Amino acid sequence: MSQKVLKVIMFVKPLLTRLKPYLRWVILGGTLFFIAKALKDNWREVTDLQITAQTWSLLTVSLGITLLAHLWSGWVWHWILALFNQPLGGLWSTQVYLKTNVAKYLPGNVWHFYGRVRALQTTGTPTGTAVLSVVMEPLLMAVAALILGCLVGGWQLSGSRWWIGQVVVLCIALVSVHPRIFNPVLQTLSRAKAKAQRLTFEGDRSPPLKAYPLRPLIGEIGFVALRASGFVFTVAALQPLTADAIQSLVAAFSLAWLLGLVIPGAPGGVGVFEATAISLLGGEFPAAVILSSVAFYRLISTLAEVIGAALAWLSEKMTDTAQSKQ
Repeated sequence: MSQKVLKVIMFVKPLLTRLKPYLRWVILGGTLFFIAKALKDNWREVTDLQITAQTWSLLTVSLGITLLAHLWSGWVWHWILALFNQPLGGLWSTQVYLKTNVAKYLPGNVWHFYGRVRALQTTGTPTGTAVLSVVMEPLLMAVAALILGCLVGGWQLSGSRWWIGQVVVLCIALVSVHPRIFNPVLQTLSRAKAKAQRLTFEGDRSPPLKAYPLRPLIGEIGFVALRASGFVFTVAALQPLTADAIQSLVAAFSLAWLLGLVIPGAPGGVGVFEATAISLLGGEFPAAVILSSVAFYRLISTLAEVIGAALAWLSEKMTDTAQSKQ
């Protein structure tokens, strides 16, 4: 029996390896088809939405909050670097983070990671340490989104079973980033990422994570909360919201953003985030409002990343000019 299982594994493994590059395109195609169908079914309602001066004002607020979220995320990255004994400063980390962030929309969805690793290498940071710090950031983001979604979503649930499930999920999320558990996961994913980018990882003596990353984790929760706030303002631009509706939006955004981060699809979670948000919120909000909101928010998110990259470039130029005059 074991020999038959082994033969099946030996047959399936190469097949999965060949199909893996096409998986993201299958997911992207499926999500885009779902979004297109939802838009087709609700096109008349979407065109009937009223766009007023207040709408543009709230969308501008959403843009500002989303830009602040990216600035904050770059600052949190320097806390992550400090855990690996790389105190490079918040200004440097924010500039590099923002400049490389837009590269995730390039084919392959790896160039923002590659840019950050290369930037760290120019400072003398060992390649292994650089890869670890870069890979750790989205992992903490994923845990942060799970924690925020669980906390906010739990407020609307009743019954002891829901609360027990909420506590269990929170405990799992918090324990998952303990160094004893997090280090093996971090090392494994870092080696895979380094191999994919043709970087040497094994030769470096990379310091393992020695302390619980509490401050970076809280920082990433703040990042996801800011992103969720931007989404809430986007929806509010199209429809007045109650307190319960805001809670639903934050919880749904956290889960949709988490799935967009971890599921292999288009760069930046394009398609996965939108399809998940539409599925989760379609029964609670008018379909036209949710469809328009996810479209507006995708535009706002991309624009905020472009503005952030431009600000980082200008800040770097001003710093270089000031140093050259000294």
